[in-house]
Amino acid sequence: MIFLSMKKIALFFKIFNFVFQSTFIMTKKDYLRDISEIKEIMNRSTRFISLSGISGILAGVYALIGGIIAYNLLSGYSRDDYDSYTTLLSTLELKLICIAIVVATLSCLTGYILTKRIAHKNNEKMWTPASKQLLTAFSIPMVTGGVFALLLLNQGYYGLIAPVTLIFYGLSLINASKYTLSMVRYLGLLEVSLGLVAMLFIGKGLFFWIVGFGILHILYGTLVYFKLDSRK
Repeated sequence: MIFLSMKKIALFFKIFNFVFQSTFIMTKKDYLRDISEIKEIMNRSTRFISLSGISGILAGVYALIGGIIAYNLLSGYSRDDYDSYTTLLSTLELKLICIAIVVATLSCLTGYILTKRIAHKNNEKMWTPASKQLLTAFSIPMVTGGVFALLLLNQGYYGLIAPVTLIFYGLSLINASKYTLSMVRYLGLLEVSLGLVAMLFIGKGLFFWIVGFGILHILYGTLVYFKLDSRK
């Protein structure tokens, strides 16, 4: 009888131990899951992360196409043409500005459409406090740089336009990265660095534009796609 009682007591402790360990493990898993969910909710409330990698790739492709068209336009004129014909130079400036506007417009529209689609797929709103802060943080340096570039163009400092636009664009990305993906910050740092290097090669601005707005955007978009888009 004593032997049977000892066996029952041992069995009871085994069952209790199993239930305790199971409860502890499940509680720990639930705790970690709750922490992860809280962290995700906080990130979504302070950061806009529904960015599209495809839009970054397409923006880079648009920039490459625009750069090729601009290169063909520039190669059709010699230095004597620039020095002799003010009207010809003004026409060329207008064409280059139109190319830049078309590339920027296509990039913005593509980014808006694809980002909206991802936000809808994730059951998120497009316009949130985080996305508004993102847009504001990006716009202030970008608009400042755009106005500065136009003033340089008006004063005839053509060689400084490419470095200035790259630097201010990079600063815009760095400023906006506080409200979105951390990769945006690294892209901004690369753009600023490229703009500073471009200051050492005045006259080669188109090449640096193609690298900064074309190649770097394609690389960035590819990284975002494989890290985020492909999992959605």
